[in-house]
Amino acid sequence: MSRRVMDYMKKAYERGILIPAFNAAYPEMVKPICEALKMLGTYGMLEISRPDIEKFGAESFTVIYNEYKKYADPDFVSIHQDHVPVIDEDGIRVDYKSLLEEALSLGFDSVMVDGSRLPLDENIRITREVAGMAHLTSTPVEAELGAVLGHESGPLPPYEELFDSGKGFTSPEDAERFVKETGVDWLSVAVGNIHGAITGSAKDEKKVEARLNIDHLKKLRKVTGVPLVLHGGSGVQREYILEAVKNGLAKLNIGTEIRQVYEKKLRETNNVEKAQEEVSKAMEYLIVEYYGVKGSKSLLDK
Repeated sequence: MSRRVMDYMKKAYERGILIPAFNAAYPEMVKPICEALKMLGTYGMLEISRPDIEKFGAESFTVIYNEYKKYADPDFVSIHQDHVPVIDEDGIRVDYKSLLEEALSLGFDSVMVDGSRLPLDENIRITREVAGMAHLTSTPVEAELGAVLGHESGPLPPYEELFDSGKGFTSPEDAERFVKETGVDWLSVAVGNIHGAITGSAKDEKKVEARLNIDHLKKLRKVTGVPLVLHGGSGVQREYILEAVKNGLAKLNIGTEIRQVYEKKLRETNNVEKAQEEVSKAMEYLIVEYYGVKGSKSLLDK
């Protein structure tokens, strides 16, 4: 399956097709994610990050993988290990190798190491080591460069201030070096996108309507030559996403938008099935109306 994921990501990058990746913050979210993608003929990813485990109810990479095996049609859905930070949002050093080894031994189709909070040289060194480890089983590796803010505790500076200053944006010079020296397959970049909050009352609030600096994204595409990934996809204005897809964006991570509707309905009804239905509805809107990727698998298969 890893080879198919590589092939689809390459085609998506070259042809301007978006691959949506949906985070399962709870095991019960896996079923509607997998079923919606197949029903809509859309190729996408189910993903789980360490923050999903530590801050929400995903439990473990193993638990989500087992749910994936129950419900996913691998022709339509691959499973991706999202954010495994070397240093997490609380500033704590993480045993990232054991988490990556867990996913690789289970058979995840792709993995991500996040060394974005490290100095550049250390991020390069660690990402190169992880790529070497994962490539032994032909498993593609995603890494992050720049600062996609939002997971940290406390309020963010005003969004317009962040965007106008370019604070945290991925440096094209650093990105060119990073890709060459690490052998990473996909690169998560920062061009105005922000993560949804994962702590405090902010995690239940509507996300900022983010924009993307498309000119900056074009520079990153030119110097890296690999599929680019945007984290914090929930809330990014539609016209910017569609333009980004024409300029190197192959994968978009979506978490907050489907997590919040699941949690809200569960609080209101205490009924898991009704909460799962809300996830399905939200995904159908995103896939059909917002991103326009219904039926994308047939395009990727050509």
